[in-house]
Amino acid sequence: MKVTVRKKDNSIPVSISTEFIKLESAMKLANIVPSGGSAKAEIQEGFVTVNGEVCTMRGKKLYPGDRFSYEGDEYLITNGAS
Repeated sequence: MKVTVRKKDNSIPVSISTEFIKLESAMKLANIVPSGGSAKAEIQEGFVTVNGEVCTMRGKKLYPGDRFSYEGDEYLITNGAS
């Protein structure tokens, strides 16, 4: 008998209907922050990672398949059409 083990993906999906979304907008869409100003502050302070690396660019473009993390939660950008 062959057994396949997969790591469970606990990422929170953030569905977009466009080609990409900016990091700041993705945080607002996911209801992580109450405003763009607070998203900007959290990003510029280095509290957000994108695909495993600290990102301080609030205009960073995220495409379906990209992941960002904030306060221990991981979010996965998904295509709304899928």
